[in-house]
Amino acid sequence: MTDLDLLHFEQLKKDVQAQYLKEYTPSHDDISKWKGIDIIYFQEDLRKKAKGNISEKSFYTYFKNSPVTKLPRIDMLNLLSIYTGYDSWYEFKKQHLFAGELLQETEDLSEEDIQELEKRIENSQILPNNEIQPKKAVQNEQENIDLQKSNTENQSVNQNQEIKKQSDFESVKPKKNFLKKNAWAFITSILVIATGLLGFKDEIFLKEYKYCFTDADRGTSVINTLEIKVIKENESPILYRIKPGECFKYSTKDKILKMEIRAPFYEYLTVNRSLENAPEEEMIELKPDDYKMAVNYFSVKDANGNPELLKQKRKQLENLISNNAIIYQVYDNTTYGIETLDKQKYITLVTTPTTSLKNLSVIEMKKDNKGKIVSIKFKIASTDEKNK
Repeated sequence: MTDLDLLHFEQLKKDVQAQYLKEYTPSHDDISKWKGIDIIYFQEDLRKKAKGNISEKSFYTYFKNSPVTKLPRIDMLNLLSIYTGYDSWYEFKKQHLFAGELLQETEDLSEEDIQELEKRIENSQILPNNEIQPKKAVQNEQENIDLQKSNTENQSVNQNQEIKKQSDFESVKPKKNFLKKNAWAFITSILVIATGLLGFKDEIFLKEYKYCFTDADRGTSVINTLEIKVIKENESPILYRIKPGECFKYSTKDKILKMEIRAPFYEYLTVNRSLENAPEEEMIELKPDDYKMAVNYFSVKDANGNPELLKQKRKQLENLISNNAIIYQVYDNTTYGIETLDKQKYITLVTTPTTSLKNLSVIEMKKDNKGKIVSIKFKIASTDEKNK
């Protein structure tokens, strides 16, 4: 990557902005100020014209910052170049050369060049190693027959009694060492076992309990992600998130279990269990909040662009949501973590027929004592996240 590539990318971003402004009127002409519904409409137009998509996270990474310090992947560069009317990223750069810039036709060696290099390597001769190792001169020293006289007159034959005594002593010594070694091994084994029991005593006495959840009215699995808060005396609560259809497994040696269970479309539930005689598996029923479910249903319901159905959908949401409701859209990036919408913007968003609405999921809803929804927190997942 060169500095020229980054300059070309800044050119491409301006062309993308100009292409979109030919047909649409976003909240800001500057693409770096787009967010929320502007990004959704841009993604829709990109899918229609270039047959591809970029995630919301990629948009915030590369379009919100200018100039950028790194290039996107080549597939994203090609997609944006096609959107602006070029065949590829290479073709875009070729049509926007800077003064004195030379653009290589390819950055890699051609297949013919690679084959030519391989032939040269194969035909190259490996020089033999002709280095001659110096011969070792083997000199046989002649025995001096004078050093070993055959005359037994000058030799004395002595029987070494000390050698025999030393041999008897060494045969007894290994037996004593063997006993000492085994004694220390036995003591070490006992210490290791005792340490293991002390270190894992909690795990040994833990017992696992399994709790599954069902819709009290429909008899089906709960359709939301559950938040389960385990309350312990004199300790901070522990929060667990359970995906729809999954069960909650909890291991403990305590005799009492207290849980607080929350889900966007179900009523709040506190569970207290004495675990002395409790079953290891249990099914817990959650009572659905039909009012919240109705808001979610009309938010994600597909009207197929039918004007009458869209009008009916708007009317139903107008009745369910309070005029003073605070609505939050959660993002997957650190720069724009959350955005606030009013009631009308939210209704406009969910009544505009786009493919992004298929990925809309409600995280949390709250209502007042009159039954009106006063708070909604939702998220539109990216395509990659939805496929996980």
